Amino acid sequence: MNLLLKKLKEEYPEAQSGLYFTNPLETLIAVLLSAQCRDERVNKVTKTLFAKYPDVEAYAKAEQEDLEKDLLSLGLYRNKAKNIRLLAKEIVQRFSKEVPSSLDGLMSLPGVGRKTALCVLQEAYGKVLGVAVDTHVARLSQRLGLTENSDRIKIEKDLKKRIPKKEWALANHLFIAHGRKICDSRRPRCSDCVLSVHCLYQKKKAGEKKIAK
Repeated sequence: MNLLLKKLKEEYPEAQSGLYFTNPLETLIAVLLSAQCRDERVNKVTKTLFAKYPDVEAYAKAEQEDLEKDLLSLGLYRNKAKNIRLLAKEIVQRFSKEVPSSLDGLMSLPGVGRKTALCVLQEAYGKVLGVAVDTHVARLSQRLGLTENSDRIKIEKDLKKRIPKKEWALANHLFIAHGRKICDSRRPRCSDCVLSVHCLYQKKKAGEKKIAK
C-alpha cells in the first residue's frame, strides 16, 4: 500500500480538492453539488451562487424554482435544489445557523451521506475521520485489489485497514486525481498508468488478450 501511495504522490504532487469554497457552508454546498458533476462545472455555478446566497438563511428562504434555475447546468439539479433548501432550514432551526462539525450532525441533514460528511469535515474543519469513497475511489480500490466489496461503507473499512491513518485524507485526493486522469470507468489508459504492475484489472485484461489469441 505504501508503494502505491508513493507512486501516486510522485504522479500528483499537488493533489487536493478541485472545488472552490471559503467557509463550511460553501464547502457543504460545493460537495453536494459535485455529485455526478465535474468540479470545473460546479465551480462555475458556485461562483455566482455563493454571491447570490451569502448565508444559510438565504438558502433556507430560497424558492425551489429559483434555486433550480441557479443549478440548471448541473446534473440532478432539481433534487440538489430541494436538498439544499431542506438542509439549510435544518441548519437554521437545529444548529444555530452553523454547519455541523460532527459526522452525526452532518449526516442528519437531508441529502448528506457519509462521503459528503467526511469531505466536509476534512476540508472545512480539518477533521479526518475516514476515507471518503466516491466513484473514483471505489473503482480504483476494486481494480487494485484493495477490496472485493462494492458497498462503499465496506470499501471504506477495507481501505482504513490498509492505508495509514495519516494518509486517509490525501489518499482520497490521490485516488480521485488518478481516476479522472488515467483510470476511467470505461476506457482506462492502462498503458500510461504508474500502477499497472499492481493492478488486477490490467492483469485480467492481459489474460483475456492471451486467451483471445
